[in-house]
Amino acid sequence: MIEAKNIWKSYGDAVILEGINITVQEGEFVTLVGTSGCGKSTFLKMLLGTESISKGSLLLDGKPIPSEPGADRGIVFQQYSVFPHMTVLDNVIAAKGFLKRSLTGYLFGKEAKAARAEATTMLEEVGLSHALKRYPHELSGGMKQRLAIAQALIAKPRILLLDEPFGALDPGIRADMHKLVLKLWREYKLTVFMVTHDLKEGFYLGTRLWVFDKLRIDEQAPNAYGATITYDLSVGEMASDLYQEINDKVGQDEQEPPTETSA
Repeated sequence: MIEAKNIWKSYGDAVILEGINITVQEGEFVTLVGTSGCGKSTFLKMLLGTESISKGSLLLDGKPIPSEPGADRGIVFQQYSVFPHMTVLDNVIAAKGFLKRSLTGYLFGKEAKAARAEATTMLEEVGLSHALKRYPHELSGGMKQRLAIAQALIAKPRILLLDEPFGALDPGIRADMHKLVLKLWREYKLTVFMVTHDLKEGFYLGTRLWVFDKLRIDEQAPNAYGATITYDLSVGEMASDLYQEINDKVGQDEQEPPTETSA
């Protein structure tokens, strides 16, 4: 489904990513970990179409990924991307309206009625059926992320991109969000790419884990080389020394390697 061929990304003289070569099959759940600033979110934005590629090619079904976001790729950020002046239901209806190729995105008549019914069903899926008439400032952090996920899924994307979506949530709420994302991934047969700063979360949620890191470092010119995917691991039991090595690179607190996975 996705193929990256020798991808490089630079901003002027600063190299962010170099030599990315990967293939991803439809239905995989890929988690991306690495130190801050190593290019994880940049790669996600390339998949979305909001970041250009400096060199190489990134293909979707054998064709270059469009250089703009599309309905086939939904995204959820850590910062809640919701409209504060709209109710929960109207937020999701608006996301549906934006799929129209029109100046306003407004829906009328039968289209509006169908969108309302579809948005209501989607909000039931993410556990917000009790909050349809609330405004974002009346929601908890976890509820806002549920709303953002509903906005992303209303377009029926094939690919769901998650950029540290649970980093600001309390542990108990994060656990609930994990269950929700896994449920939606299976139910909607999504292909998921999720950036996380939490290695344990990456192993729990994903079927495959990528570690982004620099293989080449020049102390005199720290921006001369970019990060690449240094580990591409099928999720499962892992030797504790390899887990600790990755954990040290990512910069996490010491943890035991996980022995059970979502897959």
